[in-house]
Amino acid sequence: MRIGYAAIGILLLAAFALLGHVSASSEPAATPLLYTVAGKYDALAWLQGQERFPLGAQIMVQTGSVRHALVSGFAGSADPAASYDGTRVLFAGKKKATDRWQVYEVSVQGGDPRRVTSCEEDCVRPFYLPDDRLVYARKINGHFVIEAAPLAGGKALLLTYAPGNFLPTDVLRDGRVLFEAGFPAAGGSSAEIFTVYSDGSGVESYRCDHGHARHAGRQIESGDIVFASGRGLARFTSALAHDVTVPAPAGEYAGDVVEVPSREWLVAWRADSRKPFELKRWKLGASTLETVAGGAEGDFIQPVLLAPRRLSNRHPSGLHDWAYANLLCLNAYTSKYSFAEGSVVSVRLHTQDRLGNEKLLGTATVESDGSFYLRTPADQPLKIELLDRSGKTLKKEAGWFWLRRGEQRVCVGCHAGPETAPENAVPAVLLRSTVPADMTRSADATSKGGH
Repeated sequence: MRIGYAAIGILLLAAFALLGHVSASSEPAATPLLYTVAGKYDALAWLQGQERFPLGAQIMVQTGSVRHALVSGFAGSADPAASYDGTRVLFAGKKKATDRWQVYEVSVQGGDPRRVTSCEEDCVRPFYLPDDRLVYARKINGHFVIEAAPLAGGKALLLTYAPGNFLPTDVLRDGRVLFEAGFPAAGGSSAEIFTVYSDGSGVESYRCDHGHARHAGRQIESGDIVFASGRGLARFTSALAHDVTVPAPAGEYAGDVVEVPSREWLVAWRADSRKPFELKRWKLGASTLETVAGGAEGDFIQPVLLAPRRLSNRHPSGLHDWAYANLLCLNAYTSKYSFAEGSVVSVRLHTQDRLGNEKLLGTATVESDGSFYLRTPADQPLKIELLDRSGKTLKKEAGWFWLRRGEQRVCVGCHAGPETAPENAVPAVLLRSTVPADMTRSADATSKGGH
C-alpha cells in the first residue's frame, strides 16, 4: 500500500492499481486532499489509551484523480494536519513498525520529514497553533494527555490535569483547542467534547446536554462544530444550548468533517460496522453520498484540505505567577438543574490523592444569591459538590475539571453551560469579602502574590 515519491508519469499509471478507486469527478479537483488509509480504524480506542490503527495506516495525497503517499520510508503515518498557509503538514508517524508514534512535519513540496517530538511513548493527533506552536496528544503511563510546544523544539506545556484520556480534534478560530475525553469521569466509556485554551486554562465542556457519545469534532465555516455520534452526524450551533442532529444519509460516520468551498462536506462514511469507511462528498439536504476515495485497503478517514485557511486567534495567557488559582461562582442556582430558592447553603471542593482516591479539600459558604469564591489548588483534578442546610448533597460533579496555576476563573453558575450569560449584578460573596475561602491548605499548596 505504501508508495514512495515518484515522477508524475509513474503516479498516473500506478495510483489506481495500488490504491482502490477514486471518483473522477471528485472535488475539490484543484485542491489537494490529504486523508489516512488504515487497515482498521478503531475511532474510540484512545478512551482506554489504546491504538486507533491496529493494522497500520498511511497518509495519502489526492489531487483530482491522482494520488500518492505523503511520505516514503515510514512504516506508518496518520493524523494529518495542514498549516494555516497550506504549505506544511504535521502528522503522526513511525519509521519502523516497532517504533513509537512521533510527530513529524513535512513540506507539501517534498523533502525529508522533520521529527518534532521525542516521546518515550506515543505522540499523536497534532495540530498547528499560531506563533509556530503545535498541540498534540502524548501517552504517559498508558494514558493520553494533551501538550502544546514550540514547533522548533523546546519545553512542552501540559494542558490537561485530570485523570483519563484526552485527544485534540481541532484548533478553533477563537484560539481554543477542541478536544475529546471520556465522560463522565476517568475511564468513562462515552466520549464528550471539551475546549481549553493553549495555556491549559478555561477548560469546559462545549455543551452541558451530556448523553450520547460525541467525538471527532471539527469547526466549519459558520463556526458550528460538527461531530460524530451514535446517531450519525450532529452539530453545535451558537444559538442553542444543546446539539442538533444533522439529517444526513443513514450509516456510520467517523467525524473529522471537512467543508469544501462549495459548502459541501467531505465525510468518512460506511453503511455499517461490517464495511470499511469511504470518503464521501455530501451536499447538505441530499439523500445520497458521492464517493471521493475508498477501496479494499481498509478505512479511508481523516480528510484534510491542503489550502490556506484563516489563522486562529492568538491567546495571550492571563495566568499569574501564583501557586494557586481563584474560582468565583456568580450564582449556583443558574444551572440546568433545578434547586429550590435558598436550598444551596455550602459547597465542597474535592481533589484526588496520589493513589487516585477522592480527597476532600474543604467546605465554604454559599451566599443567598448563590455566589461563592474559592482559592483552589492549581494543576490538579477538582470537583464541586453543593450541599443543603442539613449537609445533604444536592448535586455533585460526575467528572473532574482543573484550574491552572495563577488562573482566575469566573463561572456563571454550576453546570450552567458556556452559552449562558451572567446577570449584571455584584455577587454577594464579594460584598462580604474579596478574600476567597482557602481550599489549598489540605492540598499542601502555597500562595504567592495576591488574589
